[in-house]
Parts: sequence; C-alpha cells; structure tokens
Amino acid sequence: MIYDLVKASRSYRGYDHSYKFTEEQLKSYVECARFCPSSVNKQPLKYFIACDEEMVERIQGETHWAKALPELTLPHPGKEPSAFIVICQDDTIDPSLARYQRDIGIVAQTMLLAAAEEGLGGCMIGNFAADSLRNALGLPENIHPMLVVAFGKPDEEIRIVEVQDGNTNYYRDGNDTHYVPKRSLEEILL
Repeated sequence: MIYDLVKASRSYRGYDHSYKFTEEQLKSYVECARFCPSSVNKQPLKYFIACDEEMVERIQGETHWAKALPELTLPHPGKEPSAFIVICQDDTIDPSLARYQRDIGIVAQTMLLAAAEEGLGGCMIGNFAADSLRNALGLPENIHPMLVVAFGKPDEEIRIVEVQDGNTNYYRDGNDTHYVPKRSLEEILL
C-alpha cells in the first residue's frame, strides 16, 4: 500500500480549485508530521496552515512554481491549490537552519502521503523569498519559513516515464500532460 501511495504522491501543479480543505484536515496532516523523526529530537519545526481564500491567495502570490518550465504560468489561472502548509523553523529552539533540512523533507513527504491517502495531492515549493513570506504571514522574526507545501484535489494528468539519454527534466506535451522522468531501478542501485 505504501508503494501505491508513493506513486500517487506526485508534484501536482494543477488543482480543482472548487475543492475546499478544512482546518481540521490540515491539522491532521501536521499531526502525522508531529510523529516524524527529528534530528537529536529537537523538534524545531512549526507549521502555518492556510485554507481560507485570502490567506491562500497571499501565500500563492509569494511562491514561484515549476522553474524548469519558465515559459508556462503554473498553476494555470483557476487551477491554484486551495490550501497551504508552510513549514517553518523556530530559531529559539535551534538557530541552525541547515541542520534540519532532512527533517523538513521527512515531514513534507509525510503530509503529502497523508493527502494522497485521501485522493488529494500537493507540491513542495522551495522557490520563495523567506523574509517576504514571513512578513506576508505576520510571523515573528524567530520563525523562518523553510518550505511551502501546496495542497489540493489534483486536476491534471501526470505520467512517470523512464529517463532517456540522462535527461531528468520534467516536461509537458501539447495536451498539458506533465511527464516526470525517473531513473530505472538498475541505474540507481550500486
């Protein structure tokens, strides 16, 4: 079952904007993340959840999506996510922002797998200006946005394909189908 969830958990960049999350849903994803391992068990991560339209639009305006497809505006207008969780680090717990990068990845993937289990999806977004986002959210100086995770009901087709000629860049075809090249098992085993 975890294999199927991992395959279903893609980086979606198009959503059915009519699907609305509840605060309780987003809190349940954070509850899953809360039980994840943490380096030296410091647990410096905090979470800003947003599912009301005004806050979602504010966060969306601070993010930049699909850097590998600069000719496209993604998500397409009207296909934006309907919720976000901003993973932050509290520097009063530990000031080393680099130390907890693994923790951030673990909790982000855990939350996305929880969403995939519900037939929903999301995308990790690292392309944002942390200070600008902190100000937009009204966060105190000791709270550092580290990763933005979008959530929504997927409304696009994503296909996993084999890497050809070493090219791992994702791409879209004329029908807006998103292709994600993955290296074969034989290629990644040492």
